[in-house]
Amino acid sequence: MQSDPELERLRGSIDNLDAAIICLLAERFKITQRVGLLKRERGLAAADPEREVQQIARLRELAHGANLDPEFAEKWLNFVVAEVVRHHEAIAAE
Repeated sequence: MQSDPELERLRGSIDNLDAAIICLLAERFKITQRVGLLKRERGLAAADPEREVQQIARLRELAHGANLDPEFAEKWLNFVVAEVVRHHEAIAAE
């Protein structure tokens, strides 16, 4: 099969974006680890359902403005929050 320069250019852009997303997620989790430590020090719960509701609403609005499916944005945030809460519970148990 012959190489398609336009397809390769687009795929290269996707690869660059994927790398940026992974780096941003890593940075996000570094910060949430610090939040988990603060929560442990202050005796706060690992989960904050009120903040989660606010964040879902905020991300759905951002997604809508960016022409991204708000349902997808909510699913993504729920996945990330579940992982963050799991980390916070582990930190609290230390």
